[in-house]
Amino acid sequence: MVKAVLCDMDGVIVWDNNLVEGAKTFVDNLLKDGHPFLFLTNYPSLTPTDLQHRLSLAGLVVAPEHFYTSAMATAAFLKSQAAGDKVFVIGEGALTHALYEQGFTVTEQNPDYVVLGETRSYNFEMIEKAIRLIGHGARFIATNPDVSGPSGFPSCGALAAPIERVTGIHPFYIGKPNPYMMRAALRQIGAHSENTVMIGDNMETDIIAGIQSGMETILVLSGVTKEEEIARFPYRPTRVVKNVGEIDEV
Repeated sequence: MVKAVLCDMDGVIVWDNNLVEGAKTFVDNLLKDGHPFLFLTNYPSLTPTDLQHRLSLAGLVVAPEHFYTSAMATAAFLKSQAAGDKVFVIGEGALTHALYEQGFTVTEQNPDYVVLGETRSYNFEMIEKAIRLIGHGARFIATNPDVSGPSGFPSCGALAAPIERVTGIHPFYIGKPNPYMMRAALRQIGAHSENTVMIGDNMETDIIAGIQSGMETILVLSGVTKEEEIARFPYRPTRVVKNVGEIDEV
């Protein structure tokens, strides 16, 4: 049976919008051998079409259906809860679009959820509204726990901090390492964890998420986690490679 592949993007396929060594050959082989696969990203600010465009600029042509974001996973999770369909959103258009696609109404009037993603226009007014709505009973959801992105800019976990501190309410994070995102991605491609490989560059998100979801895991050393850091973790990836170009077969 041909294995399915879930693969992180930043640090694995691209770095600073340039292809990582061996990435094109790796993806070409996935397509040639017929592996069901998804590129997973915790960052909710781009749609699959945006991500397709980003990779095409780096020299890699992949169809939009091969991308899955924390925004998409967040919308799928809220839909599965059947606990209200009104949301107040702090985030970019990609997050709002994912929620619209699942039938949610974006409103400030008695929302069932406050949904936090990432936005460069984050401001005091947004924080104040979120605090007030959570105080009135809205549940607090965030797309991903990352405090900073690959370039060091503030990410969702950092934006959640002031809301958390004031309300005393911790958001429920949907993105990696939450196994929910992994299960949602598996459903997206009709795969099972026992026949799926998770490939990533971060022991604290990609690899632990794969392990907790029952998958084989491959750590690439082209991104966040360095080889000398692996020993400090109480869990281990199935395999460790320099970059995806060294993965002869999955």
